[in-house]
Amino acid sequence: MNKIHKTDAQWREQLTPEEYAVAREKGTERPFTGRYWDTDQAGIYRCVGCGTALFASDTKFDAGCGWPSYFEAIDPANVREETDTSLGMRRTEVLCNVCDSHLGHVFPDGPPPTGRRYCINSLSMTFEPNK
Repeated sequence: MNKIHKTDAQWREQLTPEEYAVAREKGTERPFTGRYWDTDQAGIYRCVGCGTALFASDTKFDAGCGWPSYFEAIDPANVREETDTSLGMRRTEVLCNVCDSHLGHVFPDGPPPTGRRYCINSLSMTFEPNK
């Protein structure tokens, strides 16, 4: 996998201030405010930083949490998981494995077949509808 490395100035030029705060500074958008939390159109969700395919719409489900939620990634090699102990909690952070953009967190309370809930910030993604 070819990693993408950019300077902070290049990221700031490419991303909106809100996207930068989430994707590069590990921020979180408020629940029920993101551009994709209630999207039900068929398509592919891609990393806002590099365009890597992350999640397919047919793995999206309504978790009631206010963020887009998916039960699996398109390709496990496209996402990376790391332990996150910020905010006094122990969670599993999800990052784009190509450009290291922060995507959100994954939890063990999702639906079958995986039992996982990838809780992802809309600001970390773009959406490509099926044609």
